[in-house]
Amino acid sequence: MASGSGSRTTHSRFSGGSNPRLTPTNTNTATATATDTANPTNSPATATATDSVSKAIAQYTIDARLHAVFEQSGESGRSFNYSQSVRTPPGTPEQQITAYLSKIQRGGHIQPFGCTLAIDEKTYKLIAYSENASELLDLSPHHSVPTLDRRPDPLTIGTDVRSLFAPSSSGPLEKAASAREISILNPLWIHSRASGRPFYAIIHRIDVGLVIDLEPARSEDPALSIAGAVQSQKLAVRAISHLQALPGGDIKLLCDTVVELVRELTGYDRVMVYKFHEDEHGEVVAESRRPDLEPYLGLHYPATDIPQASRFLFRQNRVRMIADCRASPVRIIQDKSLRQPLCLVGSTLRAPHGCHSQYMANMGCVASLVMAVIINSPDDEPLRSSSSSSRGTTQMKLWGLVVCHHASPRCIPFPLRYACEFMMQAFALQLNMELQLALQMSEKHILRTQTLLCDMLLRESPTGIVTQSPSIMDLVKCDGAAMFYHGRYYPIGVTPTEAQIKDIIEWLSSCHSNSTGLSTDSLADAGYPGAAALGDAVCGMAVAYTTTKDYLFWFRSHTAKEIKWGGAKHHPEDKDDGLRMHPRSSFKAFLEVVKSRSLPWESAEMDAIHSLQLILRDSFRDVGERANNSRAIINGQLGDLQLQGIDELSSVAKEMVRLIETATVPIFAVDSDGRINGWNAKAAELTGLSREDAMGKSLVHDLVFKEFEEVVDNFLHRALRGEEDRNVEIKLKTFVDSQEQKNAIFVVVNACSSRDYTGNIVGVCFLAQDVTGQKVVMDKFINIQGDYKAIVHSPNALIPPIFAVDENTCCSEWNTAMEKLTGWSRGEMMGKMLVGEVFGSFCRLRGPDALTKFMVVVHNAIGGKDTDKFPFSFYDKDKKYVQALLTANTRRDMDGQPTGAFCFLQIASPELHQALEIQRQQEKKCYLRMKELAYLCQEIKNPLSGIRFTNSLLEMTDMNEDQKQFLETSVSCERQMYNIIKDANLQYIEDGSLTIEKSEFLVESVINSVVSQVMILLRERGLQIIRDIPEEIKVTSAYGDQCRIQQVLADFLMSMVRCAPSENGWVEIQVKLTPKRSTDGTETIHFLFRFACPGEGLPAEMVQDMFHNSRWSSQEGLALSIGRKLLKLLGGEVQYIRESERCFFLIAIELPTSQNDCNMED
Repeated sequence: MASGSGSRTTHSRFSGGSNPRLTPTNTNTATATATDTANPTNSPATATATDSVSKAIAQYTIDARLHAVFEQSGESGRSFNYSQSVRTPPGTPEQQITAYLSKIQRGGHIQPFGCTLAIDEKTYKLIAYSENASELLDLSPHHSVPTLDRRPDPLTIGTDVRSLFAPSSSGPLEKAASAREISILNPLWIHSRASGRPFYAIIHRIDVGLVIDLEPARSEDPALSIAGAVQSQKLAVRAISHLQALPGGDIKLLCDTVVELVRELTGYDRVMVYKFHEDEHGEVVAESRRPDLEPYLGLHYPATDIPQASRFLFRQNRVRMIADCRASPVRIIQDKSLRQPLCLVGSTLRAPHGCHSQYMANMGCVASLVMAVIINSPDDEPLRSSSSSSRGTTQMKLWGLVVCHHASPRCIPFPLRYACEFMMQAFALQLNMELQLALQMSEKHILRTQTLLCDMLLRESPTGIVTQSPSIMDLVKCDGAAMFYHGRYYPIGVTPTEAQIKDIIEWLSSCHSNSTGLSTDSLADAGYPGAAALGDAVCGMAVAYTTTKDYLFWFRSHTAKEIKWGGAKHHPEDKDDGLRMHPRSSFKAFLEVVKSRSLPWESAEMDAIHSLQLILRDSFRDVGERANNSRAIINGQLGDLQLQGIDELSSVAKEMVRLIETATVPIFAVDSDGRINGWNAKAAELTGLSREDAMGKSLVHDLVFKEFEEVVDNFLHRALRGEEDRNVEIKLKTFVDSQEQKNAIFVVVNACSSRDYTGNIVGVCFLAQDVTGQKVVMDKFINIQGDYKAIVHSPNALIPPIFAVDENTCCSEWNTAMEKLTGWSRGEMMGKMLVGEVFGSFCRLRGPDALTKFMVVVHNAIGGKDTDKFPFSFYDKDKKYVQALLTANTRRDMDGQPTGAFCFLQIASPELHQALEIQRQQEKKCYLRMKELAYLCQEIKNPLSGIRFTNSLLEMTDMNEDQKQFLETSVSCERQMYNIIKDANLQYIEDGSLTIEKSEFLVESVINSVVSQVMILLRERGLQIIRDIPEEIKVTSAYGDQCRIQQVLADFLMSMVRCAPSENGWVEIQVKLTPKRSTDGTETIHFLFRFACPGEGLPAEMVQDMFHNSRWSSQEGLALSIGRKLLKLLGGEVQYIRESERCFFLIAIELPTSQNDCNMED
C-alpha cells in the first residue's frame, strides 16, 4: 500500500521454561516461552521491549529478500509473485541486506518535478546535482535571459551554488547554511539567476555537506518567504483546533476526522489512516474517498508491505510525497571523490523504489502523500528544576501512517505539506492522550474484574470464577476460557473438549513443566501435536498455573474470523490477483501469513492474566483452610503502606513537614468538607490570617472572592475525586486582625490529593505561588492605551518576562526580563520568526510536540483567542532548562482589529525550586538506600549458600544427640534467614500475596531455634531465661510454614529481651497447647505462646508502631509491625498486655497436626 515490510513472528509472553528456538527469518514461526513468575527480570514489559526489537531486526532480512526477488524478476523478465514471495522462508545473506539498505537510502535518483543540488557546507561548491537541474534552472544557453548581472556559471562539479541564483537569494542561503537547525527555516524562497523563476528551497544536512531540494513555485502563490510559512501554520492551526474540539474517548472519531480534514486540505482522491499492530502488520482504520472508488477500510496487510527501512525513513522525514509514480526517475551526478552514493534519506524528492511504483500502478494510484503518525513521550510537567534536563529522552514510536492517493499526477507545494506535518503532530498528541485514556480504562476494567473474581472466590467455591458473571472470560478478550481444578474441567465459550484439554495439560507438563504459564497465538507452531484436531476454533492459548495440578486457560480462534474487509471480493476472472502487488493480494498474503493463528496476546492482557495468577495461586491451594478468615486477611492488608527503606522514608517525611512549615511559598490544606486543616507561615503572612484563625474556615466560602467561588469549588471537588489540576489561578481575601479587607492576593495553585492508610482521599493539599505583582502589572499592560515601552523595559522585578509577535509571527518585542531570562539580547531576536527560529533555533524546545503546541497557542492569540497559564519550557543560551507558565493575549489596534499577540512568562520562584530540589535529593537518598538493601540481600545469599553446604556435610557425619540438635537449630535459623531475604519486598506481605510454604515440623525444633536467636543478647545483658514448656512438646508435630512462624516468635521474644531491666531481670517463655478435633475428624492444635518480662516493657512508641500501619519511628517497631502482619497471614493473632509489675506478648495460632488434616479441611 505505502511501501513496506515486516515479518510476523508470534511469541509467548512468558519466558523461562523449555522452549522451541525462535527462528526470526521465518514468517510462519511461533514460539511458546514460559514464565518464571518469581524472576522479576522476566517481566511482561521487558519481554515486550525485547520482542519488538527482535522483530524489527528480523524483519530487515525479510525485506531484503523480497527486494532481491523483485530485482531478479525484473532482470529475468519473469513476473513477481508477491503472495508467494511473502510466504517463502529462506534466510538472507548479509551482503543482500547491505545492498537492500543502500538501494533504499542511497538510490541515486530523484523525482523529476524538482531538482537536487548538494554543496560543500564551507565553500558552497557543488559536489552533486541532478541531471535535470540545468533545465529547471534555465541554465541552457537558449534559456538564458540577458540581464545586467553577470551570466550564471555553468552547472558543473565545483560551481559556486550562489552563482546560480539571484543576488537576493544568496543571503537566505548563507543564513540557512550557518543555522544550527536548518529545517526550521524551510522552505526558502529563492529565484534562478538565469530566468528569475521562483523555487522553494528545502535544505538539510548530510554526512558530506548540504542537500538543497528545489521545487518550482507558482508565481501566483501567496507563499512568499515568511508569509508562506505563516499561511501554512494558519492552515494547520485551523485543522488542529477542529481536532481539539472533538469529544474525548473516541479514537475512531478522531481518525475519521483526520482523514476528512487532510482530504479537504490537500484534495486527494483517497485519504486513509493505517495503524501498525503489535506484530508489525497493518490495518486501514479510517478512510475518506471519492464515492466511485473501491473502499479499503478494514483492510489488513502483512508487515512486508511497509519495510522496516521505510519505517525508519518515516521517522527521519515525516512527510513523503510521490508526484507521479509513472514518471522516469532522474539520475544524480556526483563528485567522483565521494566514497559512496549521495544519502537521500532526508530529501523531499527521493525517487520511489520500483517495487512501490508497481504497487501504486496496480491499484490505479498515480500520486501519493504519506505522513508519519509518531507518538512521543508525554511532556515534562512544569515547575521542575533545570536538573531534569539531564535525563535521557524516551524513544518515539511509529504508530501508523496517514496515506493519500490520487488517480492522476498531483504535486502539493511544500508550505501545504508543512501544514500537514504540523497537523500530524497535533493528531499524534491527541491520539497519544486517547490511547493513554483507553489504557487506563482497560486497566480499571481489569482491576474491577480481578476484584470481583477474588471476592467471588472468597464467598463461593473456586468454580464460581467460570460459572458465574463476571467470569475469567471477562478479564481479557477471548473466545473461550476454562479452569481445570482438582481433576475437573469447567469450560466456558469456545474451548477444547475435556479429552483435548487433558492432552494439552499432558503436553504442558512434559514440555513446559518448569514454568508457571505460557501463551501463544499458534498452538501448531508452538509445537503442540494435537493442534490440527482443534482446527480454526482454537488457535491461540494463554495458560496460567495456579498450582502444579490446577490451571486457568484462555482461548482464541483463527485470526480470519476477526478480519472483515469492506473492499471488493476477489473475482474468479482475476487470474493474476494473487501474483501482482495489490491491496487484494496484500490481504491474501496477510491471511496466508496468519493461517492457524489467533490475534496476538497484548502486553496488558498478559499482565492481567499474570496478576490474577499471583492473586489466586495461594487461594486455590488453601481455599478450604482459609475460607473463614481470608476475607479479613485481605481487608486488613488493603491500606498497608510499602515500608522499604524505613530510616530514609522516615527522614523524608520529617524533612517535608519542616519544609512545609518554613516554606517561602504559601501551602495550605483542606479536609474532605473543604475546611482548612493546614496553613503554613507564608500563607498567613500573605493573607494576614493566622494559622489559628484560618483553621476550620471554608476555603470556598470564607477565603476566596465571590467571583472565584465556582472555580475553586470545581477545583476542590476534582481533587477530592483524585483529579489533581495544576496551575489554577485563585483570588484570596486578605485580613487584618481577622477582619476581611478589600485587597486581594492572586496565587497559582497545584492540587495534591491527600490519602489515608486505606488509600481513600481525605483532603487536598495546595502548593501555591504568589503572582499578585505580575497579575496587577499584566492587567494594566494589556489595557493600556498609550506608550507601553516604559513598562515593558522597566528593570523592576515585578515586570515579568514579556515578548510580542506581529501578525506574521515575527518577534516584535523582547523586554529586559526576557533578555535576563534567556541570555539572548533584544537586537538578536527582533524580526525573527517566533515559532521555529526564536523558540526552536535559539531557545530550543523539547521535541516537535512542544513546538506544535506553542505554535497553536501563538496563532490562537493572533486570531483573538487568549491562552492562560500554558506550561512552556525551553533551553536558554547557556543550555539551562527553563520552565514557565505562558499567558498569550491578543494585541489589537485602535479599531479593535488583531495585530499580533503579547506573551507573558511566569517563572517559578527560586524558593519553590529549592524546596522541590531538597525533596528530590531526599527521594534520591531514599532510592540509593533501597538499592543498598537490595544489594545486601543479594550478597548475603552467597555466604548463606556456604553455610547450607557446610550443614549438609555435617549431616553426613556421626553425631551424638546434642550435636544433632545443635545442627538442626543451625539449619532452621539458616532457612529462616533465607526466607527473610526472599521476603525483602514487603509488598507481598502488605498485600497478602506472600507464598506460604507449608510442611510438617516438630514444634520443639521451632522453640529451640527461637531461643538460640536471643541467647547472646540474654548473656550480654545478664538476664535469666525461665521456661514453662510442657514435656509433650518434644513429640508434637504441626503442619504450617515453620520458617515464618519461627521468624515471628523470634521477633516478639527479642523485643522482650531488649526491654527487660538488666538488674535482676528475666524473660519467661510459656507454651500451652490444646488439641482439638472437629466433627469431621480433623485434628488441630491451638498453641498459646506467652513471652513476658518484668518492668514497664515496650516503649509506647514501639507499641504504636506495631499496631498502626501508617507510621513508624524505629526499626524495632517496624519488625513488630511486619511480625504482626505475617502472623495474621499465618492465621494467628497477637496481643500486648501490660500489668502492674510485668508485661507480655500473648500469641495464639492454630495449626493442623499433619498435611492429611489440612487436606481434610480443604
